[in-house]
Amino acid sequence: MASDSNIDRKIRLRVSNQKAYVWDVEDIATLRAKHHVCGVLTGTLPHLSQQNVFLGVPLVLLPEEVVLLIEKQLAVLIDDPNAHLPPSADALSRWNATREASAAQQIAIAEAERTSEKAARLSSSDEAILKRKEREAKRAAAARAKAIVEGVPIEDIPELSSTPTIDARPSTPSKAPPPSFNVTIAASSSELEWYGPDAHSYSTLESARAAGIWAYPTTPFERAKCRVFQDLWEKGNFMGGGIKFGGDFLVYPGDPLRYHSHFVATVIESPKAALMPMEVVAHGRLGTATKKSHLFCEWNEETQEVTYFSVEWAGFG
Repeated sequence: MASDSNIDRKIRLRVSNQKAYVWDVEDIATLRAKHHVCGVLTGTLPHLSQQNVFLGVPLVLLPEEVVLLIEKQLAVLIDDPNAHLPPSADALSRWNATREASAAQQIAIAEAERTSEKAARLSSSDEAILKRKEREAKRAAAARAKAIVEGVPIEDIPELSSTPTIDARPSTPSKAPPPSFNVTIAASSSELEWYGPDAHSYSTLESARAAGIWAYPTTPFERAKCRVFQDLWEKGNFMGGGIKFGGDFLVYPGDPLRYHSHFVATVIESPKAALMPMEVVAHGRLGTATKKSHLFCEWNEETQEVTYFSVEWAGFG
């Protein structure tokens, strides 16, 4: 268990079932802007619950991202299930009262905004009616003047015998549906009285592995993936999952929101690992079809170095 004095300054990665989640929006922004770690948003947005294009918190991190952040002392692992202690009745009562007060405040603000918008619409409608009356009066005056010039008696023209008026449209009685408002409820556990992360925090992979909350990496290939990921990250790249493009990672020169990936990276766990010619051809053709170069990344455990070799399809003759 970690007892670092600077735990509060580190990003808390809440671990459940060997997966690391980030629930705090500020931490998600810090990871992306400062540490070049993107992860994947997997939460459903309350306003758009029937789609899976725009997602929200929590942010799920790749296991390689977790290993990188822990080894760089940028984050700590939290045993999230055990960090939620059994709440007392008083704590639950206070939490429920706070939540209801927050909801009531949000509804009051929404009602005030709705009333203001309705008043603005009514004011706009009254102005439109007044302008219409003025236009009708001007047209009637012009028609009356024309009739006088032509010698036609005013009383012989029924529509000009009096100033036209516009009757207000009678209101149709109807029962308006009750207004509905969207209320935001905080999803993070950070403010809960019964949430005690400090007693279940781990600042190293060894301590987290001993506690049974985190096991990655366990195989030579997983260790090679972590080393390759770290090396590409240290070169200033943003990294993402590459399974959709037939590789282990996607390598971006900048934030994926602004740039397309340049490489699809495949990890080779050692210089002695087999690599079939058909794999090279397939990756080269696939990379070219997706407008990327395929990057073979070989990890050498003895020299602690990564060797890169990129391929792409080229025409001959």
